[in-house]
Amino acid sequence: MLDSDLAELYGVPTRRLNEQVRRNIKRFPADFMFQLTREEHEALRSRFATLKHGRGQHRKYLPYAFTEQGAAMLSSVLNSDRAVEVNIEIMRAFVRLRQLLATRKDLVQKLAELERKIGAHDEQIQVIFEAIPQLMTLPEPKKRKIGFIVKERAAKYRRSVMSLRR
Repeated sequence: MLDSDLAELYGVPTRRLNEQVRRNIKRFPADFMFQLTREEHEALRSRFATLKHGRGQHRKYLPYAFTEQGAAMLSSVLNSDRAVEVNIEIMRAFVRLRQLLATRKDLVQKLAELERKIGAHDEQIQVIFEAIPQLMTLPEPKKRKIGFIVKERAAKYRRSVMSLRR
């Protein structure tokens, strides 16, 4: 979370919050808090808002971003009842966020497993679909010829009749 957002939640000016952080800098190691680069700040500023007109309406310094642990540490630096209440709510929000991410991770795993199963079934289903038209076509029945007997058959017929007479 950005220092300005946390200052608003804690009900203090941003400069006061940053002042307390500087006074207690040992409580905020690099994994608790870091300062945004110019590029990151410009990207955020252009995405969310434009500068207000007038003197003293915008920041002179790059903002700080606080991790979950940094936000929790702020409540010990800002000694007020509001700071404690806000810290509790922030911790609850982070817990909900972690739960949401865990749920999403489970869903992603389940979808991947389903895709693997479907992938194997796709080939089998394709084979079935190719076999269905072959099964639906009936073999053509042998047609019995009507009419005269061909000479070759006639010769066979005569021989068999002759052999019977003997």
